[in-house]
Amino acid sequence: MTLFAPEPRRRPRSRTVGWAFVIGAVVLGLLASLLPSPYLIEVPGPVYNTIGTQEQGTGKDAKQVKLIQIDGHPTYPTGGALDMLTVGIQGDATNRPSWTSVIRALFTKSEAVIPASAIYPEGVSTDQVNQQDTADMQQSQQSAVAAALIHQGYRLPTELEVGTVQKGSAADGVIDEGDVIRSFDGTSLTENADATSLRELVAKHGTSGPVTVVVERDGAEKTVELTPRSEQGTALIGVGVTEQYDFPFRVSIELQDVGGPSAGMMFALGIIDEITPGKLNGGKHVAGTGTITADGEVGAIGGIRQKMYGAKDAGATVFLAPADNCDEVVGHVPDGLDVYRVATLDQAVTDLQTIASGKSTAKLARCTS
Repeated sequence: MTLFAPEPRRRPRSRTVGWAFVIGAVVLGLLASLLPSPYLIEVPGPVYNTIGTQEQGTGKDAKQVKLIQIDGHPTYPTGGALDMLTVGIQGDATNRPSWTSVIRALFTKSEAVIPASAIYPEGVSTDQVNQQDTADMQQSQQSAVAAALIHQGYRLPTELEVGTVQKGSAADGVIDEGDVIRSFDGTSLTENADATSLRELVAKHGTSGPVTVVVERDGAEKTVELTPRSEQGTALIGVGVTEQYDFPFRVSIELQDVGGPSAGMMFALGIIDEITPGKLNGGKHVAGTGTITADGEVGAIGGIRQKMYGAKDAGATVFLAPADNCDEVVGHVPDGLDVYRVATLDQAVTDLQTIASGKSTAKLARCTS
């Protein structure tokens, strides 16, 4: 009698494929959680009431300090809030969020995924970006004070002081740090001048030939000549300037660990509220964002959606947005937040007065489709 051994049982192919899929998914999941992405994530950041206080110091030394401090001018009671908003960034020039975090952010309304190069271009370090953000904040505060006082009828002499000179630029060896630029190509820069005005004059002249620049150095005027150079299609002379104003009284802004220029409008509104009788916001909880120039122009900012969610979470019911950001606002406004578009400080003040009065806001411009 011949005996035959039974054939071995074969595992169904579908089960083998299934296990391979599971293992592959696990491996991909582990890689996604560990491998850095080329992106950064924007999230709502801290909110600061410009007519309120901020805690400074730690432990027993911690104390509440008013954000806006006035010396040499009467101040008046304020109420409610005039919130400035910030955007938090997950990741930096060398440390990036994982792919898992990026995928999660894509499905979170209050967050946004952006290329890392948008904040950290190639060759730019985290420290360099932080330094620029700090300089932008300082300039923003100066512009906010100037805009608020000009709005109140003050005339402010202005100086453009050179803070940095780029090595190898048109200005290198010609203009020094600490120089005050008095004129460019025959146009005076001593009355309500700002960095934008200088950039526009340089762009208008272009790179076709030399230009005359008058600077004040060590108390004496000096005429120099240079030829702007093209960088990425833009005519530049290679200097960073700060606007220095002769203010009639002291205004200081005590805000720590926050950078960038986007709080300018809210600082200006806070200053106006502090130095004028009555409550500019009617005691309501108002938030907003926007850069500001000395002559009161409100400019676009980044992270508008994250700032709206930050405002809503902080309890604001009214949000003032730069007109140039409205296309990013439409369709993304959190429930319970009324968003109004503003292009100038004058308009922002008028809108707040209307809101404070309790009158109809139907005529106010909204960010709507």
